[in-house]
Amino acid sequence: MEIFIVSVFVLGYLAITLEHTLKIDKLIPALIMMALAWAGIAFGLDNFTTWFDSHNGEMIEGFSSLPLEGHHDTKFAWFESTLLHHFGKTCEILIFLVGAMTIVEIIDHFNGFQTIKRIIKTNKKSILLWIVCALGFILSAIIDNLTATIVLITILRKLIKDKNLRMWYAGLIIIAANAGGAWSPIGDVTTTMLWMGDKVTASELAKYLLLPSIVCMVIPTFFATFLPIFKGEIEASDHEETPSQHGTKMLIIGLGMIVFVPIFKTVTHLPPYVGMMLSLGIVSLVAEFVSNREISLTNRGDHGHGPTFRALSKIEMPSILFFLGILMTVAALESLGLIFMFGKSVVNSGIDINIFILLLGVGSAIIDNVPLVAASMGMFQESTDSTLWHFIAYAAGTGGSMLIIGSAAGVVAMGMEKISFFWYFKNIAWLALLGYVAGAAVFLLM
Repeated sequence: MEIFIVSVFVLGYLAITLEHTLKIDKLIPALIMMALAWAGIAFGLDNFTTWFDSHNGEMIEGFSSLPLEGHHDTKFAWFESTLLHHFGKTCEILIFLVGAMTIVEIIDHFNGFQTIKRIIKTNKKSILLWIVCALGFILSAIIDNLTATIVLITILRKLIKDKNLRMWYAGLIIIAANAGGAWSPIGDVTTTMLWMGDKVTASELAKYLLLPSIVCMVIPTFFATFLPIFKGEIEASDHEETPSQHGTKMLIIGLGMIVFVPIFKTVTHLPPYVGMMLSLGIVSLVAEFVSNREISLTNRGDHGHGPTFRALSKIEMPSILFFLGILMTVAALESLGLIFMFGKSVVNSGIDINIFILLLGVGSAIIDNVPLVAASMGMFQESTDSTLWHFIAYAAGTGGSMLIIGSAAGVVAMGMEKISFFWYFKNIAWLALLGYVAGAAVFLLM
């Protein structure tokens, strides 16, 4: 049954990469492979000899001898609790994503991003590239790489009407956002895992990874400026959106409430999605209050005309469901211990630890970086702030940029701008690889 589940993953992954060739939206194979993978586990549960405890990050001893069903410790009980654990963790990310997207759409409803558009005076493509990459790097460290990508791509839509050019900018934003998220304990889910697991401290993480992360962002951006696509000036938009009197106010409140999320998490120790829901509630309250003062009496009380409901109707639901499919399929592989055992076998093979971590970063572009980091946390027993943990944080955080479905930022950009797997692989992957290797070299030299 393990062969069936791995085959489902490989075929599903292949269908996602061949989305444009097959003329099938990537959402469909993602959902099908998720369902088939977990169905395979359910049917073959009695014959499995290994199981990974995702909550504690370790393999379960004596799993093969456990009864299938009963009143005490059983295989079916582990199956149910593991499925619920992964679904809960995945939904935390998805609800967080829904909240962030809705806040961004509410800001856009009031033309709030026109304020940023007016601030960015340049028409030169190369200068704009440096601006958005720098913003991506800084914002991702504060509000995480996922939200930073959503915000910046929304701004790009206001600045650039050429879809092909916008895809290039989005590709570089993915690299910059992942690089910025690697040195911050709240910038990426994997660095948060290491931070919450007492593997790294915030100060030491920033101390050791800030410079490599900057290099990881600067090198691809530098080489990209020499590409023909970034030569010349941006073509002006056909129409100028009417500025809203509340636009700047909603931009400040919206972005301020997104920045508030990591602060809320630090103070309350609650998951980030709780803070995001609070922020969404406050932004929605302000938006409804502002709108209710302007709408006509005939629309008063019709919630379908409110900015919150309009924003919810515009968010990228296909991207969110695609995310669900990808994460839950990888969770199925993780639950059987396949990812963990693969990592263990590589370590036991005697490979140099630095090469192993570099390969882990490459692996995070193919398989989600979360289970790979979880597996590494169970493999190594080094003390807090060991160089090993910092290198893992860098590799897992930035390595995913090499493939568009290798990071949360990439998956969101893929959905928002309809970027194909092979377009990204052909045009952006080599830039991401350059940055990844250069940053890793700086880290090792340090």
